[in-house]
Amino acid sequence: MEVLRVLLVLVLLLGSVQHSECVRCFARFHLPSGECDEELGEVDKDDCCQNPNYGYQETNGTCQSCGPPAWSPWSPWSPCNVLCGKGVRQRSRKCFGVGQSECVNGDKLQIEPCEGTCCEDQGWGQWLDWSPCSVTCGGVGVRRRERVCSSPPECVAACSGSSQETESCAAHNTCPVHGGWSSWSGWSDCSRSCIDDQGADPIIPSRTRRRSCSNPAPSKDTAPPGDSCPEDDVQEQLCSELPNCPVNGNWGAWSPAGPCSVSCGEGLQLSTRKCDSPTPKYGGWYCEGPSTQSSVCQSECPVDGFWSGWSNWGECSASCIPQGRTPVRTRRRSCSNPAPSITPPGRGCQGDNHQVEDCNHLPHCKVDGGWGSWSPFTSCPVTCGVGLQVSIRRCDSPAPQHGGRPCPGEGRRSSICSTNVHCPVDGVWSEWSAWSPCKYPFGARSIRCEQVGGSQSRVRECLHRAHNGSICSGDSLMDRRVCYDVNRCRVKGSWDGWETWSLCRPTCAISAKDNPKRFRKRICQPDFSNYSPTIGRQREKATFFGIPLADCGVPPDGGERHQVEPCLNVPACS
Repeated sequence: MEVLRVLLVLVLLLGSVQHSECVRCFARFHLPSGECDEELGEVDKDDCCQNPNYGYQETNGTCQSCGPPAWSPWSPWSPCNVLCGKGVRQRSRKCFGVGQSECVNGDKLQIEPCEGTCCEDQGWGQWLDWSPCSVTCGGVGVRRRERVCSSPPECVAACSGSSQETESCAAHNTCPVHGGWSSWSGWSDCSRSCIDDQGADPIIPSRTRRRSCSNPAPSKDTAPPGDSCPEDDVQEQLCSELPNCPVNGNWGAWSPAGPCSVSCGEGLQLSTRKCDSPTPKYGGWYCEGPSTQSSVCQSECPVDGFWSGWSNWGECSASCIPQGRTPVRTRRRSCSNPAPSITPPGRGCQGDNHQVEDCNHLPHCKVDGGWGSWSPFTSCPVTCGVGLQVSIRRCDSPAPQHGGRPCPGEGRRSSICSTNVHCPVDGVWSEWSAWSPCKYPFGARSIRCEQVGGSQSRVRECLHRAHNGSICSGDSLMDRRVCYDVNRCRVKGSWDGWETWSLCRPTCAISAKDNPKRFRKRICQPDFSNYSPTIGRQREKATFFGIPLADCGVPPDGGERHQVEPCLNVPACS
């Protein structure tokens, strides 16, 4: 039994945990238009409405305020619903906010009679001239003409039908066929395989591509004949991406033989020549053969080694310069010109047998962009309700360079954060209450129908204040004024025109025979000339409270005291 009681408690607790519906939450709600702005994302409605300045989108797509209930401003009056004669116009407003039941006492729709002023409106003007035919040759086209609605804006409905009409038109002559280019052919091979820069002006090879005026060819048997294709039928492009032409090296003249290499024994006399007529460039062959020649001179001294000439530069270690390191190329030489003697031993060659050079002439390799790490989300930008945190990342790991691709995807992301703290809700004044009865301020004396001043008051409340919101601005909760109690007092009066007409009631026609109506009554102005216009030592302006039984006699010309008028052409109730 105890287990069942515990299970029942758990079921009740779980049933009491309720979540509000998930809604699209916005940081701004605009009361005049009823629109939301600055979307934050989808959250529970209760979380969104922790901030009374926010709004959310309802399931029907309309936007709703999170604040206290409030009426939107009245819309402008609509145009009269008839063009001529008696009709009605209307205006509307909407109630937005939490707890809309507080708006039940106000009207959402108001209608009032109006007079259609378009009885003699001319509507459409005369048709304008036809436009030229859309084709000038070769068959059937269309032409158009228009007419202008000459009515003022309130009478535009008098212009029914289209403002434009079309009809077919024909042209029997054959149209000229203007020439059109075919597609470009592929590029030809370059006229040479390399760039010759040995002359005063470099000779850069070129390549060409062609097209023909055959898509279509211009007609020659029409009047007028078809136009030829504009511009050129051939394009030329320099092959500037080619390498420079290799320049093969050639030996210069031998130098005179030098002194004997030793002062004793058999030695060598050396003669040298340089590979400089011309010097090899751009991968051209180095001069074939030795750069030195020797002749024997008698000497018994040992023979020291001497370097041969350098070999050609090898290929670069890469075809482009990657980020952070430069490709290199190498050339070599041997200690064989001559090789050092063994007996007696000669000295070996001094220095390195190879050289390494950076390939700085190559283009840089393309570097595609890469995203860096996401930054931490910013702190929640609000101290109450929900807000939007932002995290960013930069395309700098690495940044795109030398024509590389930019980073794919987005560089910004956001996340909704909730403070779980309700924002302050500022107070809003209620409407003033009705004035209290006019009473004598000193005791229970009745002052009705007496020329004795009293006072009365009315009150209002500061509604909806919550969560430490601001109290209502203004002077006080109570308003006081001095008065005379003239309720149902018999006084003389005089007729003073008519009240303004009421709005039409109800706001739609229940049936064709039961039209809404509006009312007004003749004003019987009471004569209070024997009352003092002020009351008390401070001479406060007096107010006459209540509805006196004023006697204005017979209305002028024996007319009626009340008027009722039907509102015609009111839209039917839906």
